[in-house]
Amino acid sequence: MTSRVEHPVHDLRQERRALRAERARVGWWRRVVRARMDLVVASAARPDDLGAGMTFSLPVDVALEVPRPAELQRALDGTDAGREVGVLPALRDLDARLARYEEGVEQALRRVTDRLVERVARDPGAMTELLPGAAGHG
Repeated sequence: MTSRVEHPVHDLRQERRALRAERARVGWWRRVVRARMDLVVASAARPDDLGAGMTFSLPVDVALEVPRPAELQRALDGTDAGREVGVLPALRDLDARLARYEEGVEQALRRVTDRLVERVARDPGAMTELLPGAAGHG
């Protein structure tokens, strides 16, 4: 039986840090792509007005805060609904690819986390390599 290569705790922690940062980046991009899709759909198919039918369900001071439809429309100004709808398939494809990549990053993060936990469980003293002045550091 071959022995597994022992990875220093420091290296495993660095790998986890890099994977967590990548997970944050891909999550940000997925939110951007989904927000873009929402804007495209909102430009093409205007949602119902906010506050419609809520007259008797909300306190007056809350009902007075609802933005007017024209105010909401300004948030969508500058988009050409006819042209924008055409990008939805590409945006959906991009989101699906990002989702697959995100899942791969998540799996890699789980694997390295499991390796780190396994390594420390086998040798709790390995954590000393993270201390300042430990062998190989400084």
